[in-house]
Amino acid sequence: MSDLRDKILGLQRHLENRIVGQQDLIRKMLITLLASGHALLEGAPGLAKTKAIKTLAQSVGGAFSRIQFTPDLLPSDITGSDVYVAATGQFEFRQGPVFANLVLADEINRAPAKVQSALLEAMAEHQVSIGGKQYELPRLFMVMATQNPIEHEGTYNLPEAQLDRFLFYIKINQPDAAAEHQILELVRGEDKACGDDLKCWQDEQDDLKFKPLQIEEILAAQQEVLQIHTSEAAENYLVELIMATRQPQKYTPALAGAIRYGASPRATIALDKCSKICAWLDGRDFVTPEDIQAVVYDILRHRIILSFEAEAEGLTTDAVIQDILKAVPLP
Repeated sequence: MSDLRDKILGLQRHLENRIVGQQDLIRKMLITLLASGHALLEGAPGLAKTKAIKTLAQSVGGAFSRIQFTPDLLPSDITGSDVYVAATGQFEFRQGPVFANLVLADEINRAPAKVQSALLEAMAEHQVSIGGKQYELPRLFMVMATQNPIEHEGTYNLPEAQLDRFLFYIKINQPDAAAEHQILELVRGEDKACGDDLKCWQDEQDDLKFKPLQIEEILAAQQEVLQIHTSEAAENYLVELIMATRQPQKYTPALAGAIRYGASPRATIALDKCSKICAWLDGRDFVTPEDIQAVVYDILRHRIILSFEAEAEGLTTDAVIQDILKAVPLP
């Protein structure tokens, strides 16, 4: 493996020192970044979602912007707009916050569909269209959108077709007691003046040891992960998992009638690319079934649409994915 992998793993360790108790989130963020995709996060407030992506942006030398979605937000508040300049007598385009390397779309379901689609179009096309002109977004461009699972009043749920554009749908859990103690220590150390504070001194030393990556290195790593080999057996297993979401009755009778629509071809592409990245991060040049299983929940969670009967019975997409993994034999 190349030096690029060592640098990415160093980035992962650096993020884990700054963001305590969210190792799974950090790994999935790095996979999203290396896959040139976007992630939708669902978690209660205060779980370091904003800090995680902001720290990631600082660690790769990229520009970061945060958009707080509200019901009165306009598409131009995201993309930017043409502004009349009296001195020149002409209109000039002023870029919106979407023109950044890493964008946090906070509580995306707070805004109406027109605003959501403006961001999702930028995610899909890597450009925005204003006044008949197209403006390219940065080559390294990642959106991390969040939605609050607690409160649904006054929200606009993302349509299934728009959800499909997200590479990952990540659910964040509360940290355990050990991580909670580490969070307290970290925050106390950040609040104190360094002086003789050993913990603060250690944090400073960690920052001195870590050298931020360059955007060009991230782009090079995105190309390197594509060289990971997927065997015919692993590829067949991957495709069988997707087919089981479309024809569940052929794999397990218990799921017959539970799935209204299965995963799209985007899921197949995402599962292939993300499993390669998992293998690359673990130091292997080939994909194993465990690599596929490591990302299958986050890739299929928002791409499987359950039937009304299944929802009435309280069945969840995670439970369906679990049954599919049991039904599809390993290669």
